[in-house]
Amino acid sequence: MKDERLRKFLKDVLVSMPLDWLNLTTHRLDVYDESKAKTQFIDQFSELYNSKSIHNESLQKLPTAFDYIRLGHPLSCILEWAIATKYNVAADRVIAFSSQTIPIMAILRKNALEGKATQIIYDSEMPAHFNQAIIASVYTYQCAFKKLDFEAKIPEFDGTTIVFSNKNELDDFDRRSNVDFSINYQAGLGSILLVVGAENESYISEIQHVRRRETIAMTPANTLIVLEDMLDKRSSKPVQNDADKFKVLTEIKEITHTEVLPIVASSGLSIQYAIMMGLIDDAIEQYMDKPIKIIVPPNCYGGTNDQARRVAEILDNVEVVDLPVDSGSDMVQSIDSVLNEIADIDAVPFIIAEIPTNPRVEVPDLIKLKEVLSKPRKTKNGSPAIDPVFILDQTFCPNIHFLGERSAVVLS
Repeated sequence: MKDERLRKFLKDVLVSMPLDWLNLTTHRLDVYDESKAKTQFIDQFSELYNSKSIHNESLQKLPTAFDYIRLGHPLSCILEWAIATKYNVAADRVIAFSSQTIPIMAILRKNALEGKATQIIYDSEMPAHFNQAIIASVYTYQCAFKKLDFEAKIPEFDGTTIVFSNKNELDDFDRRSNVDFSINYQAGLGSILLVVGAENESYISEIQHVRRRETIAMTPANTLIVLEDMLDKRSSKPVQNDADKFKVLTEIKEITHTEVLPIVASSGLSIQYAIMMGLIDDAIEQYMDKPIKIIVPPNCYGGTNDQARRVAEILDNVEVVDLPVDSGSDMVQSIDSVLNEIADIDAVPFIIAEIPTNPRVEVPDLIKLKEVLSKPRKTKNGSPAIDPVFILDQTFCPNIHFLGERSAVVLS
């Protein structure tokens, strides 16, 4: 980093920052104003930069940045602000992700809805988990891939051009005039996206919403590594705690009485999104062109409802079906009725439910719930209907084996 004033300021911030910035992944209600959550932290942080005064007390008084790690946190906001300041652009044009490839998926999503073409220019190899065939067949996202030395001329393209680079210096972006988005990534750390062209500012809120609903911001620990590398060019390694991960996986297996290897993700919504897209992938393979119905109670968590509707928006064969649970409606009876209707049209039913820690969610008769989910159904032609998959979000009750020992309706 060549700007000495910015460099010194960031060094002082990292020395004086509150420990909560590194260790706390949810919001402090005492310094949280929801109506200003996306702007207030950076506004006041910029005032400290302009005042040239920094100490622990002033940082401690700053309002909460966003409200969750998946939306953003103090260190990710500072990283984005620092890069934006370096390139003299608005801070919201820099977005940091824990994922390496989700920023590409966010751009592809918007372009798919708008019928806009996309080309991805990359320098080494695309990450192994970025399966181009699945992206086309399951998500219906279309794009052209071109491997180029980044010193080579980028071909003109009628659509969006993304430069995707595996770099040691995550703050070193390609900003050529015919580049729309520049994304730098490192395995284990995540990625940082820069919106290059001013004409692409309409993408910003869409990209941030994908981060909100499908993944998280770069973690505080890894963000700190990137900030330190920007200042001192240290060759730090991403934070890995395999012992803690092994403990989590072991406890999940013990609680759910399963020998299946559990899968963990960065947040509840991100694992739920992975489950949904995995089920849709399986349904496409197993049931060909049959319609897919995602059944969601309207009083379920807002993120779940929004996420399901965003999936349905992008896929023609997927539809959200509301599950009546309010105004005297009984969840078990509603599930029975909805599943009968879906069986009649020979569709694929996926139910998303929430553990009753949400005060608006009723506690159903679990035995009757199990019976109605296990009930054989027929299509209008008399053939066996497709069995439902019951997806349970028990984020706030994770140590309970839902429906008891060896239940036929358990999802962990």
